[in-house]
Amino acid sequence: MVDLRWVDEKDRPQHTTALLEDISACGACLQLEIALPLGTEVRWQCPKQSFAGFVRYCVYQEIGYFVGVEFSEDCRWSKKSYRPLHLLDLEKLAARSKKRKKMSSASA
Repeated sequence: MVDLRWVDEKDRPQHTTALLEDISACGACLQLEIALPLGTEVRWQCPKQSFAGFVRYCVYQEIGYFVGVEFSEDCRWSKKSYRPLHLLDLEKLAARSKKRKKMSSASA
């Protein structure tokens, strides 16, 4: 969960709690209970890094709004600077799957 901050169209500071669904070097997907207009500049802080970017999409799905944020030029994410606890590591998942297949075929 992150504390998302932005300024609305009337220049009033706003904030809400968002769920960080996905993150990459160039952007992130956040889940919110409210919609944000395209182009809105948003910011949030994590333990070792600040993030800033612009809303590129906002889509409602059954459980809320999924907001795509493209990071600003001076803001890039890396695993070294911040690694969310829930981040799914596909390389580790694939390695585990291969290991299970080897063990299954060895015991057969």
